[in-house]
Amino acid sequence: MAVTAAMVKELREKTGAGVMDAKKALVETDGNMEAAAELLHEKGAAKAAKKADRVTAEGLTGIAVNGNVAALVEINSETDFVAKNDQFVTLVKETAELIASEKPADNEAALALVTKTGETLEQAFVQATSTIGEKISFRRFALSEKTDAQHFGIYQHNQGRIGVVSVIEGGDEAMAKQLSMHIAAMHPTVLSYTELEPAFVHEEVAKMNHDIDLDNESRAMVDKAPLPHLVYGSKSQLTDEVIAKAEEDIKAELTAEHKPEKIWDKIIPGKMARFMLDSTKVDQEYTLLAQVYVMDDSKTVEAYLESENAKAVSFARFEVGEGIEKAENDFAAEVAAQAGL
Repeated sequence: MAVTAAMVKELREKTGAGVMDAKKALVETDGNMEAAAELLHEKGAAKAAKKADRVTAEGLTGIAVNGNVAALVEINSETDFVAKNDQFVTLVKETAELIASEKPADNEAALALVTKTGETLEQAFVQATSTIGEKISFRRFALSEKTDAQHFGIYQHNQGRIGVVSVIEGGDEAMAKQLSMHIAAMHPTVLSYTELEPAFVHEEVAKMNHDIDLDNESRAMVDKAPLPHLVYGSKSQLTDEVIAKAEEDIKAELTAEHKPEKIWDKIIPGKMARFMLDSTKVDQEYTLLAQVYVMDDSKTVEAYLESENAKAVSFARFEVGEGIEKAENDFAAEVAAQAGL
C-alpha cells in the first residue's frame, strides 16, 4: 500500500513521532495506522529503555491551580536546551494540571493517571523520551491545599528553574506572591523551628563554630578580637531556664559595668533581643518564619506577616536538579564518538 503524506501527518499527530519514523512505521505495517502506532510505541519504549541510566538534572518546574488545590511539579531533561522545547514545556504544563486535578498520593499513582490522549502519564514520558531524543523523567510533585479564606502565592523564577507555592491566611494574593518570591530567593527548608530535628540543629551549630574558628585564625593575623562560639542555634533550645540564665548574666554584666539599676529596664530588652538573634542562627538559615524578610529587612517574615494581620500556613519550593549529582561530560568528545570520528 502506498504511504501518503496525509497518512504520515495523521500518524505524527497521533503519536508525536518524527516524519521519517512515522513514514518507516507505515511502510513496515503496509499502511495500517493502528499497527504503525503500536510499532512506534514499542520502538519508543525501546529507545527510552536505552536512555534509562542517563542523568537528568535539567528541566523545568510547573505549577497548576485547580480551585483550592495547587500542584508543583519538577520534570527533568538531560540538557537545558531541551527544557525550552515546546513539546517538553507542554508536557510539564499538562502534567501539573493533571496532578492538580486528580491529587495522586505518590509518584507511582501519578504516573498511572490517564492523560487527555488516553495514555498513562508514564507512557507520555516514554513517548516524550522517544520523540525528543533525550531521557525525560518525572521527578517529583507537591500538592498544596487551602481554604476559601486563604490565598495561594504562585511564583516561578529564572524561566521555571525554581517554582514556589505558598499558602497564607489573611492578606491577599499579592502578599502571598511576594512571600513566594522571598522563598525562591532565600531557600528556607521548613516553616518553623519546631520542624528542625535536635540532631540537625546540633550538627549545624558545630559547622557554624568551625567557620568561626577559621574566621578567628584570619582575625588573629590582623590583631582583631576573636568571635565567640555559638552555644545555641535554634529557638527550640532556648528553654525558660536558658532565657532566665541569659537575663541574669546580662544583669551581672551591667553590675560589673557599674550601670545604675534604674536604667536597666531600658538596656536589658535590647541585650535580650541580641541574645535571641545570636542564639537562633540555624533557624534564620533554614526556617521561613525566622528569616529576615527580603521585602522589609527591618522584620523577620513572621513579624512582617503579623504586622499585616496575616500568617504563613505552608509552602513548597522546587529547584530543578537540586540534590542530583550531575555528570561531567565532554560534549565535543561525545559528539565525535557518535559521529564515529
